[in-house]
Amino acid sequence: MADIVMTHRIIVKEVAKQYNFYATFMPKPIFGQNGSGIHTHQSLFKGDRNAFFDPKYQYFLSETGKNYIAGILTHVKEITLVLNQWVNSYKRFVPGYEAPVYICWARRNRSALVRVPLYKPGKEKATRIELRSPDPACNPYLAFACMLNAGLKGIEKNYKLPDPTEIDVYHLSEAERGQMGIDQLPGSLIKAIEYAEKSELLRETIGDHIFEQFIISKKV
Repeated sequence: MADIVMTHRIIVKEVAKQYNFYATFMPKPIFGQNGSGIHTHQSLFKGDRNAFFDPKYQYFLSETGKNYIAGILTHVKEITLVLNQWVNSYKRFVPGYEAPVYICWARRNRSALVRVPLYKPGKEKATRIELRSPDPACNPYLAFACMLNAGLKGIEKNYKLPDPTEIDVYHLSEAERGQMGIDQLPGSLIKAIEYAEKSELLRETIGDHIFEQFIISKKV
């Protein structure tokens, strides 16, 4: 999938160039307009069976699926530097422009960080989660690895998933979000670096050499 993303970028840029346009994958190229994200849909399969689907559970989401989401929510702040790696990335995280700012999950609520598309009968294999924070500036090889490892850590450690947040989080006060236990993503590249530097999960995922060089490159 990361190969496909990279191929897509090259093709878009080359085709645009033929028509005297420049294609940018900058996360927030125009002030006051919605930014560009990579809303990454994810699911796990055991053989031919979707491990996220279970007809017995609420929302048709299995315990494995819930644990996976909990892993993403728990570790997202420390992998945000990989998912959103430019200064411009953090200009996208502005309330009111459909980019996620707050760490919560929902089914219909598009202000949530993770969305679980509604189940349609007969479409069990389509059961999935959507992480809405990554942007097109990311290195997809590192980003997909980080998302996957965060979710798998939730399964391994049996993280518990909080209740979904179906109200518009942008309209809540800071005190109301605090009462509901809703945290928020790092608001700047500097903050993202601080979380990343302390992350054992990130170091484990990308290895010591890439981890150290990646941090250095973002500080320069």
